Amino acid sequence: MEPARVLQDKSLQANEEQFLTFRLDGQEYGIAILKVQEIKGWDRMTPIPNSPPYVKGVLNLRGVIVPVFDLRLRFGLPETARDAFTVIIVVNIGGRLAGIVVDAVSDVINVGAEQQCAAPEYEGQQNREFIKGLAQVDGKLLILLDIDRMVNPEALDKTEAAVAASL
Repeated sequence: MEPARVLQDKSLQANEEQFLTFRLDGQEYGIAILKVQEIKGWDRMTPIPNSPPYVKGVLNLRGVIVPVFDLRLRFGLPETARDAFTVIIVVNIGGRLAGIVVDAVSDVINVGAEQQCAAPEYEGQQNREFIKGLAQVDGKLLILLDIDRMVNPEALDKTEAAVAASL
């Protein structure tokens, strides 16, 4: 009887969402787990000429060309050397795949509606449209990202057009 109760305690409640958490420049971020296709170790990729600096290139993922975006550069953070913890999170955006480079993946967590709040707004704020909100989880502040806005279909279209032009 005890194991069933433990399973029930870990299950997703009606007012909760699951997020994959990751680190970027020492800060914890989260994206909806339902958007995550897979997590892949850092790998060389083919650069795309004339693309924005945050577009690291493309990967061939089992026959599918996947554009890869560096979140450090997308958020205006300094670029760092890749290490054993650097990964590419492959996400599904409207049926299309894209990769995002992060410093390290942390965990999958449940976040209740009562733990979430809107991110504060201030003048001159950049990349605000990517932030879904904030959450306080286990004493840590987590920035919840809206991956659909961050890697929007328009950005994917531009990257695919750049790939086609370079062939």
